[in-house]
Amino acid sequence: MSYKFFMPPQSLMGPGCLNDAGAEIKSLGFKKALIVTDKVLCDIKLVDKLTDVLKVNDIQYVIYNKTKPNPTVINVNEGLELLKNEECDFVISFGGGSPHDCGKGIALLATNGGDIKDYEGVNMSSKPQLPLVAINTTAGTASEMTIFSIITDEERHIKMALVDKHLNPIMAVNDPILMTAMPKSLTAATGMDALTHAVEAYVSTAATPITDACALMAMKLISNHLRDAVADGSNEDARDKMAYAEYLAGMAFNNAVLGYVHAMAHQLGGFYDLPHGVCNAVLLPHVQEYNAQVVPGRLKEVAEAMGVDVSKMNDEEGAEAAISAIKELSKDIDIPQGLTTLGVKEEDITILAENALKDACGFTNPKQATLKEIKTIFKNAM
Repeated sequence: MSYKFFMPPQSLMGPGCLNDAGAEIKSLGFKKALIVTDKVLCDIKLVDKLTDVLKVNDIQYVIYNKTKPNPTVINVNEGLELLKNEECDFVISFGGGSPHDCGKGIALLATNGGDIKDYEGVNMSSKPQLPLVAINTTAGTASEMTIFSIITDEERHIKMALVDKHLNPIMAVNDPILMTAMPKSLTAATGMDALTHAVEAYVSTAATPITDACALMAMKLISNHLRDAVADGSNEDARDKMAYAEYLAGMAFNNAVLGYVHAMAHQLGGFYDLPHGVCNAVLLPHVQEYNAQVVPGRLKEVAEAMGVDVSKMNDEEGAEAAISAIKELSKDIDIPQGLTTLGVKEEDITILAENALKDACGFTNPKQATLKEIKTIFKNAM
């Protein structure tokens, strides 16, 4: 079986790399950017750091700042209209996963036309998207460097998963200085999102030696530095290490794909408008308990990457240790410990499970589940 590997042609990492991004963008000859971001990042003046860089490099811009935490079809359509009216020739997404996903949707429609719903699924577009530069302010989603975009269809109350080779940004920028503005709760949620990416990619049926190496290093970095990043947001070293961790986890799942944690979390986000990282964090140990039936050896290696001494454990004991390590990290950084605390209702589990089984992210889970099994995982996570 042959494999493909996707990542941006260029990625900038390290403190201060936002300044380098301006010169790189200018060298590509772009004239006017549609900046896709959110109101909070504008209000706290973080977007000003980007616009200052653009001004220095004589690059014009217009800002779309209405992106919701779970970006919607309406967000994509509004952004696209602004892009056309202002005659922008490229897109800059600035923020976390939501602006990046919204920016991808806008850039894809700008060249392919139609409705964003037309591109739900795998490789549904025929043309490359408008050039997209993705500048990250969180350490979790890795949307700045992946071929994934998650857009909420408010009419159907579901999150659509777009997995498309044409969604790849041309440049990813991870400047940890931008991440020091993240509050503790967001740092925790995005960090657990990155851990989920790494674990799901590692146990995926599409994993390769390349994705394994990325996933294991991501787990190690997260285990060593996420607690510090949450405890002290100004800790630049912890922020930098988490930026590398989330990027490595992105490299892993961008190519090995994911599993039932994401397939299920997407339904919770679409149905209740809940934060994606928190949903992942709550579901992660429960899905891995299910996966331990078939890949206990892989989960033992997860435990080792997270700093557990597994030398005297068999595979089943190692899998239990991995699940315990995940729960311990989640608890240490004050992640909610159940779906009930997030407002999830047991009477909705059937529809949530039915939709989860249709989500493309679940196709590479190491064990394919029945509807009853997905419902049981949801119930166990309540």
